[in-house]
Amino acid sequence: METMTSERVIAAPIDDVFAWLTTTTHYTRSPLVLRCRLTRRGEGAPYGVGAVRSHLWAIGWLRERITRYEAPYVTEYVVERSVPPSRHEFGSMTFSEADGKTLVRWTTRAEMKLPLLGPVLTRHLVRPMITRSFDSILDAADRALVNSPDAQGK
Repeated sequence: METMTSERVIAAPIDDVFAWLTTTTHYTRSPLVLRCRLTRRGEGAPYGVGAVRSHLWAIGWLRERITRYEAPYVTEYVVERSVPPSRHEFGSMTFSEADGKTLVRWTTRAEMKLPLLGPVLTRHLVRPMITRSFDSILDAADRALVNSPDAQGK
């Protein structure tokens, strides 16, 4: 298993950053994300505990289930199915305030589900692809929340 983490400070309030990044339909603003759908609403919030989301990224297809949702500080998920097949232990986004900005830490722990080759492919191919995808989504969030004309008026 490999642990992959991306971090970013976004110059926007924690509530706005949490709302944007937990609404995964926004991810299509990244060139690496092709489609995102909420296939089952969660408890207490559309993307709350129990929500199921389906993602088609340049790196593959994922069906995820939200396992923890504590707005605006943390959301956790598990990948239930994927193509290509993977083992997924854990995924989370944590949010913390820092001088009116928000530090986002996105972590996942997974590997390709292939005998013998899985760990090697994960380390040298999948890890950089996932990290780049996370970074691309965080870039899109930053553009939407900080650099857009709507954000300038806040």
